[in-house]
Amino acid sequence: MDDITIRRATVADAAAIAEIYNHYVLNSTATFDTQPKSNEDREWWLSDRDARHPVIVAERDAKVIGWAALGPYRERPAWSHTSEVAVYVSASDRGSGIGTHLLRTLVDEARGLGLHVLMSQVVAGNDASVRMAERLGFERVGLLREVGWKFDGWLDVVILQLILFQPEESAPGSGE
Repeated sequence: MDDITIRRATVADAAAIAEIYNHYVLNSTATFDTQPKSNEDREWWLSDRDARHPVIVAERDAKVIGWAALGPYRERPAWSHTSEVAVYVSASDRGSGIGTHLLRTLVDEARGLGLHVLMSQVVAGNDASVRMAERLGFERVGLLREVGWKFDGWLDVVILQLILFQPEESAPGSGE
C-alpha cells in the first residue's frame, strides 16, 4: 500500500468516482442504483457534502482507483451520530486490499468526527465485502429479506454495524 495515497475527494474527482461507481451500477448488485450517474451528478453530490459526511479517494500514480464515503444513515435528528459507509474500488483493483485501506481510513475519520455508530448494508452473497467489514470490527446485526429488485431477482441485504465508542464513554451532550 506504499504506492497508494488516501485523500479527501474534490469536485475534480467526480468523473473518476462516477466511472468506478457506474461499473457497479451496470454490472453488479453491490449498489441498488440501476441507472448510471453522470459526471455532473457526482459533481453536485460531492459539492453537497457536509463536514460530517466526507468522501475520500485512493490514488495510485495520480489516478483515482477507489473511493469511500460516510453518508447520513437516516434523516431524523436522533440519527445524527450514525452514518452509513460506502466503499467502491475500480474493477481492475478489486481484491488488492484497497477497499480495506479505504474503509479503515473512513472508520478513523468517523471517530475523529465524533460519530457513535457506522452502518454498512451489503447485498447478501457479497461475501468479500462482508468479510472486509467484519475484519474491521463490524458485526452482523440483521438481514433484510427481498428488499431490492435488480437483474430480474429479489435481493437480500446484510446489515452490519460498528460501535465506535463504548457505553462507558461520554454520550453527546452528557456534559462529561
